[in-house]
Amino acid sequence: MVAPQDEEPSKLSPVSDGFREIPTIVVGGTPVHLVDEAGALHIVDQTSRSSRPIAVASINLDHIHHFPRNDLQASGSAIDWLNLIDGAPIAKQVKRVTGDAFPKLSGSDLIGPILDILARQQKRIAIVGGSPELAETLEDRFAADWPTLTYLGQWAPAREVLESPDGSNEVARELRDLQVDVVLVCLGKPRQEQWINRYGEQTGATVLLAFGAVVDFLAGSVSRAPAWISNSGFEWAWRLLLEPRRLAKRYLVQGPPAYIRVRRSSELGTSA
Repeated sequence: MVAPQDEEPSKLSPVSDGFREIPTIVVGGTPVHLVDEAGALHIVDQTSRSSRPIAVASINLDHIHHFPRNDLQASGSAIDWLNLIDGAPIAKQVKRVTGDAFPKLSGSDLIGPILDILARQQKRIAIVGGSPELAETLEDRFAADWPTLTYLGQWAPAREVLESPDGSNEVARELRDLQVDVVLVCLGKPRQEQWINRYGEQTGATVLLAFGAVVDFLAGSVSRAPAWISNSGFEWAWRLLLEPRRLAKRYLVQGPPAYIRVRRSSELGTSA
């Protein structure tokens, strides 16, 4: 079937960005890597042992809203981005174009297995973002569940500090001085991805995880949706119910136009 003329072309092609030859498809202007959970974890495992950094992003409607034209990789960042399917609309569009089903890989699902890998490697991890009130709870969680992982702490300065080049450069210097290996950046979109692009390389970390609300899930301050709700594609409704004031604009105002962009992504694809 030929896509309407005003739709952007979808692509299914290999990527030579440090991940070997990973097929991708462009959805709503953003390239999405076609990997399953085992493949994503293998990439993190291998990258955490190397010197060239990667950042892991969750591609959902919120991401499409904030980055409609792949602004991250186009900015010339020295960091490679691993873009994972997050959310039913993205997963369904990938299946429409490729004919194959690929799983939803949200940060909240991956963080446990990723931390297990890093703990086996005895890596050093830090968190940027989240509420300062979570500091003690996070420290206890890491000590209990990943004792061989060196948890360096949580950096949660005021928003204006992280939006200041001087403030962010200071945070990056502190993390580099502590020889951090992995940084979990939980500032919400688009701030976390922008922060990683601008300051991630300066931290010296080889893996940077743009995982938003994961800091709240780790601390237990926000409940995750039951599996049956997540699997049915209604996790957004669960989160909206829990945090209506914070998330209403994202899901009810910004989400529908992003969904239209996703659906208008080309239905044509070629094998890598």
